[in-house]
Amino acid sequence: MQTVKLTALSHGAGCACKLSPAELHPLLAELPRADDPNVLVGSDTADDAAAYRVADDLAILTTVDFFTPIVDDPFDFGRIAATNALSDIYAMGGEPLTALNLVAYSLEELGGEVLREILRGGQEAAAAAGVAIVGGHSIDDSEPKYGMAVTGRVHPDRLVRNSTARAGDHLYLTKPVGGGVASTAAKRGDSSLMAEAIEVMTTLNRDAAEALAPGTSAMTDVTGFGLLGHLHEMTLASRVAAELDAGAVPAIDGVLDLLRSDEPPIAGGTRRNRDWVEPFVDWAPDVPEELRWLVCDAMTSGGLLIAAPDGPGVRIGRLVSGEPGRIAVSA
Repeated sequence: MQTVKLTALSHGAGCACKLSPAELHPLLAELPRADDPNVLVGSDTADDAAAYRVADDLAILTTVDFFTPIVDDPFDFGRIAATNALSDIYAMGGEPLTALNLVAYSLEELGGEVLREILRGGQEAAAAAGVAIVGGHSIDDSEPKYGMAVTGRVHPDRLVRNSTARAGDHLYLTKPVGGGVASTAAKRGDSSLMAEAIEVMTTLNRDAAEALAPGTSAMTDVTGFGLLGHLHEMTLASRVAAELDAGAVPAIDGVLDLLRSDEPPIAGGTRRNRDWVEPFVDWAPDVPEELRWLVCDAMTSGGLLIAAPDGPGVRIGRLVSGEPGRIAVSA
């Protein structure tokens, strides 16, 4: 197989290549909303997947996600991208069923074997989830991109939205964050954290979703907009505020040490996230810079952020009555 450094071909790594939410959300707000009563979840609350009711006991979930390489190994790139795409279905309380591959790739420049490995990695992740890959679409592009469009199902009564969180519930996070830090460090030549980061990014959110406690009010997954960004979307849509204990947020081992260094490896997407959320955030004076960056990290294939009286994962805060979307962050 031709040796290719995939991350050298991308302008941003993984979910850090997302468009800035500060610019994206106003554009989406101008678009008309679906008025079909069977649309249970559309685009208006920035949820993880759309939900469409086809029967009293069945709703179809649809989502799509793709991005540029976050690792150099094509097989691992495929696994991470597929795991990330499948996560959106789990974040709705659903079961993924089928997937379509989305490929942007230059066969002329990179050869077929690299693409075969990317697709093989995606196939392995899908197979682990019990998901059938039933087709796809490809375009010629010198900057590689890969992901999936995923279809799933859920009983309408068991659908978990990001817009139904309740004041008084605790917040739980099921995976450590810091993947953006690890991948940015790797692009600078320090790959010491990537083995653990890959393990985190290729872990399906299925088991965490199946372990939800009774009374779970809302859920989303933590990806490119960072923990604070996705928490802001949840609290804004739910008309509640939040208190976040940054010191309780789990981090990939070694990430905080890198963030304390003289030149911390902070992804461009993470910087955009912080610029976007800071108007909605009240930082306690003793929250150190490394924790401020950590909770804004442009994570790829992160864990579930769960609002519930009890839940799987690490308890990192709580929801309170207050200005919708406002987040108070303590150390």
